[in-house]
Amino acid sequence: MKILVTGGAGFIGGNFCYYILHKYPAYDIVCLDSLTYAGSLSTLKDALTEKRFSFVKGDIADKTLVDKLFSEHRFDAVINFAAETHVDRSIESPQVFLMTNIIGTQVLMDACKAYGNIRFHQVSTDEVYGDLPLDRPDLLFTELTPLCASSPYSSSKAGADLLALAYYRTYGLFVTVSRCSNNYGPYQYPEKLIPLMISRALADQPLPVYGEGKNVRDWLYVDDHCAAIDLILHGGKPGEVYNIGGHNEMANIDIVKLILSELGKPESLITFVTDRLGHDLRYAIDPSKIHAALGWLPKTKFSEGIKTTIQWYLKNENWWREKLDKRIAHKL
Repeated sequence: MKILVTGGAGFIGGNFCYYILHKYPAYDIVCLDSLTYAGSLSTLKDALTEKRFSFVKGDIADKTLVDKLFSEHRFDAVINFAAETHVDRSIESPQVFLMTNIIGTQVLMDACKAYGNIRFHQVSTDEVYGDLPLDRPDLLFTELTPLCASSPYSSSKAGADLLALAYYRTYGLFVTVSRCSNNYGPYQYPEKLIPLMISRALADQPLPVYGEGKNVRDWLYVDDHCAAIDLILHGGKPGEVYNIGGHNEMANIDIVKLILSELGKPESLITFVTDRLGHDLRYAIDPSKIHAALGWLPKTKFSEGIKTTIQWYLKNENWWREKLDKRIAHKL
């Protein structure tokens, strides 16, 4: 099988490339990534040594480039990880998110349609559902939960999801969609909560926490997410949406305190800052459908996954420090 992985130099996409390369010795991967601030060839350092892996720098919204790739390769499937994902950035610059997340998805699906109804998987987010109240732990997002996006980011992802499902219904394109909860693990860009808190704690810098830190997220270890997408790729039904959740709900403030405890740092480093505009209160995924249909369940307990993640960032300081240095330089 030959797979086009878009956004493969990013956090989840990079981990997925390694997952497939290790599990399927006969599979080939072409990785397309525009190498924005969140994508890095250093993430793919080991993958680039594999003959079965090739990298192409480019934008998924570039129709000429995408068509060229599809004409040169006989792809069996496309896994679309490419996306602008950071909520704060989407509030500042919505147009960038619309171009990549919606138009880019359309360009990819048009190519899949034109070159033989190639299987297309859209990687989405639980944020398309909006949020849930903190005082109703019984409520969970299911695949039938109405979309109620809160930010330009989640709105752009919801639009891409609907477009993908429309391509299935209108054109018969083999489309599947997955919506995951918050991922964590190796190679995550250090503006996200867990790696940001790790890097700042190691430097004894203040740890900024929105509001009172009571916002709750369902945390999913990235390898478990990759395993779920693998199952969807090989056994998912066209036109179906699959929710992928970690069964690990935790308040942001508890995550921060746990990281400080693991690193032996004082809680006095915590600094509460003005809350994000439209900040969702709680996300919680019901993954019953993918469990029943494909047998998937998350294997990694958060207590184990967070320790593994912290150790990875301790051992790979050069990787994340390079990202921080570039981010600072970009702002100057």
